[in-house]
Formats: sequence, structure tokens, C-alpha cells
Amino acid sequence: MIKKIVKWGCLLLLTTCLTGCFVWIRAYQTYLQMDEFDQNFDLVVDKEFSLLFKDPILYSEDFVSLSKIQPSTSQPYVSSKLWHYWFKKINAQNTIIQPEIKFYFSLNFNEDDRLTKLSLSPLFLQIAPPEFLEISIRSVGGAKINTKKRQLKADTSNIKKIVAELPLKSQVVSQLGEPLLIEKSGEDDIYIYHFILQTTHVEEGYEDRLLNVIRLTFNQSDKLVRMAGRFAGLKISINYQKYVK
Repeated sequence: MIKKIVKWGCLLLLTTCLTGCFVWIRAYQTYLQMDEFDQNFDLVVDKEFSLLFKDPILYSEDFVSLSKIQPSTSQPYVSSKLWHYWFKKINAQNTIIQPEIKFYFSLNFNEDDRLTKLSLSPLFLQIAPPEFLEISIRSVGGAKINTKKRQLKADTSNIKKIVAELPLKSQVVSQLGEPLLIEKSGEDDIYIYHFILQTTHVEEGYEDRLLNVIRLTFNQSDKLVRMAGRFAGLKISINYQKYVK
């Protein structure tokens, strides 16, 4: 109960600081749903990794408002629509590499224009395996909110660890190709990839969000231990070592 009161207090603070910005209120309401994950969400893993929203809150316009970027493609249906955001690998000259290496995330909206499903493509699962995606998404429910930076930081100290194999460097490179750059961090190697987001429109002043820099950290055993990137303006960082036994 105290936890709920604190969270609703944060919602009141957000509302006060962002008067008239109902987008952030809906985003926060979705965040609150994470506390009762299995009641509000389903996960489906086949070729894609899909998060299903049982009680959808967010509108399609919310994503454009937050990201400042229109989707790559929009497919209308009788009572719904499907959006795709495509990311294509580029070289140092910002030219799309041929043959193309690309991944996507897609958004399904119902007849009320509310988000019902978010899916990640098979290639994305090479750098963020389903087991780690699931546990990282579930950890959002206990994440700390930084209202100033509008960020969530998950507390992994109380999360039940999983038994899962970390991806090997050879597996990742076979799918993503060679990196644009390789940096050293102590004894670790950081492989840096650049992907460009395809879009029909980006709001003026936010063009830098089209460049997506993915940093993959491999340890001495050539295992992927961390992934960090920015996707359509959304920054994601997963330290895989915090989740495994």
C-alpha cells in the first residue's frame, strides 16, 4: 500500500510538472501495470518476441509525441493498424550496407488506437535473448523513477536469477557482421554498431535520434555481458550478468 501511495505521489508530481501532457500520465499508468505483470501482460516467443497488453492504455500518437519520429511503415486494417520501425546497418560514411542487415520493432493498435502488442524481430534477439528481455521487462515494475530525466532504473538486487547462456561473440557477429568500431574497457571488448532508423518524418531538431548506436560488451570468454543502445530516442541498457545465476 505504501508503495502504491508513493507511486501515485510521483504521478501527481509528474502531472504538476507536465500540465496538459496526458502522454506522460498514460505512460506512467502503463508503468504502474508492471507491478502486476502477469495480470496485465502476456509474453509470446516464437520467431519474434512479443509483449501483449491485456488492458491497453497508450495511443499511437503517444509514441510519436515521445519519440518525435513517425514509423517506417503503417499498415491499416479494418479495425486496427500495424506500425514498423526499421533499423538498417550503416558504415562510417552513413551508407546502408549491402546486403542489408536490419531489424525492427512493431506496434499493433486496436480499433480504439490503443497499443495491444509490441514485437521485436528475430535479429534483435541475437543481442537481447528472450530470457533476458523477459526478466528485464519484468524488472521495470520495481524501477526507480527520475522525474527530471524521465528515466527508469531497475533495481536488480531482488530479482530472481535465471539460468541462461550468454550469447557468444561469434554468434552475434555472424548475424550483425563486423562492427564499425572496437573499443577496450579493461579486459572487455566493446563492439560498436551503427544503425539508421527509416522514417517518413522526424520532428525538426530531433534528427539525431535517427542514428542508433549499439554498444555490445564481450568479456574475456567472448560472451556478451552488456547491451546498450538508443532506439528511436529510447535508451536501453541491459547488464546480462546481473540476471544470471
